[in-house]
Amino acid sequence: MDTRKAVSTRIQQLCAEHGYNINSLARWAGIPPTTVKSILYGSSRNPGVVTVKLLCDGLGISLYDFFNSPLFQSAEPEDGK
Repeated sequence: MDTRKAVSTRIQQLCAEHGYNINSLARWAGIPPTTVKSILYGSSRNPGVVTVKLLCDGLGISLYDFFNSPLFQSAEPEDGK
């Protein structure tokens, strides 16, 4: 699994755990729902760490908690393209 897919999958997992949908997560994170959708549906090729941090803040977790998942331990190396 590539990193973009791992980030998307992790957001979906955390939303399910916290009972959030895209709009409620966006509201709690203080970002537009379109930003969340672009990450989840793959149109955002490189979601920034600040955006991920805002999502974490909205979920009430740390960046460590976000990335501390088997999804990232098995992520494929990036090709830089």
